[in-house]
Amino acid sequence: MARTALVTGGSRGIGAAISVALKNAGYQVAANYAGNDEAAQKFTAETGIKTYKWSVADYDACVAGIGQVEADLGPVDVLVNNAGITRDAMFHRMTLQQWRDVIDTNLNGAFNMTHPLWSGMRDRKFGRIITISSINGQKGQMGQANYSASKAGDIGFTKALAQEGARAGITVNVICPGYIGTDMVMAVPEKVRESIVAQIPVGRLGEPDEIARCVVFLASDEAGFITGSTLTANGGQYIV
Repeated sequence: MARTALVTGGSRGIGAAISVALKNAGYQVAANYAGNDEAAQKFTAETGIKTYKWSVADYDACVAGIGQVEADLGPVDVLVNNAGITRDAMFHRMTLQQWRDVIDTNLNGAFNMTHPLWSGMRDRKFGRIITISSINGQKGQMGQANYSASKAGDIGFTKALAQEGARAGITVNVICPGYIGTDMVMAVPEKVRESIVAQIPVGRLGEPDEIARCVVFLASDEAGFITGSTLTANGGQYIV
């Protein structure tokens, strides 16, 4: 029987590429989304992947949403914590709400999604937790104190949880993409994109499918000896 994968923020951008790649690899896939009904409906129509709406910032909503996914598809074996937002501002202008919004989604969201699934994965002696962090969680970025803190927290969360899950057959890893050619990045002015690409040694933006392939590998049985790892996929822009 096919394993079940749940991808948060899974109907657009990198998340959509991850959802499709996991389906193509033979998984039953559920894609969570927060608010864009039109995009979710279009995604389901094009891919056949069912979408489920809830905010990962709300723990009770996560419990309920996961319950519905498992009722439809069976126990979740692979969780991809991909959902994330930005509320950029220089720190002296950043509001408390901007800080909280980003932390609640990007960091607390990883807890809110992982915690309800953890016991079941322990009982079944198998699980894959893969969290999408960011290059800016590794190196920091001006104007993104909230975002960088949340994404750095995802890395620490991964390293700690990997130690707890290892003997239960659960691997926990994190991927740190660099600048990827999503609709959001492609929408910025061309001169800004050019300045970004100039900082990337391979000379181009990454592709969503390149991050998706990383996820498919880490979700596989072949990656069972890899846990607590940070996989950087940034074209050499930041080397750790």
